[in-house]
Amino acid sequence: MKSVVFMGVAGCGKSSLGAAVAQALRLPLIEGDDFHSEQSKEMMRNGVPLTDALRAGWLETLGQQLQAHPTGAVLTCSALKRSYRDVLRRHAPGLRFVFLAISPPEALRRVAARAGEHLFPTSLVDSQFATLESPVDEAGVLAVDATLSLSRLVTDVTDWLSKDTE
Repeated sequence: MKSVVFMGVAGCGKSSLGAAVAQALRLPLIEGDDFHSEQSKEMMRNGVPLTDALRAGWLETLGQQLQAHPTGAVLTCSALKRSYRDVLRRHAPGLRFVFLAISPPEALRRVAARAGEHLFPTSLVDSQFATLESPVDEAGVLAVDATLSLSRLVTDVTDWLSKDTE
């Protein structure tokens, strides 16, 4: 089993789907948000988008986390730019990505619904869409509709992961 990253903008369901797939496949879950620096967490809480420089160390740390699980792991990480995904790929050859596609209004609704429970404010949703470079033309990527039911998404993703996508 290779590792897989659940990626997309805030509110798309990375954590929920990642946790469900990790459980279904009995793989360790690496929650990307847990590895942000305190400075980055504070900036996000205050509605300040992270810079590429601030994300660089975080992405390297996540790549090292993937390397620490050579038999496979599930990582939740926005991975909004191709360059971010390439950092992770460098650490984990054959890495696969599940892109949770969602509309801006639905992402905003979901982020607003979890206000107070998550460090990410609604004011940053637009910046996520502005930063997003769609991965659909990249190898090893499955794009899914983030508004489908969790059970349907788990089935679709686990079926895809069970196939050789190389």
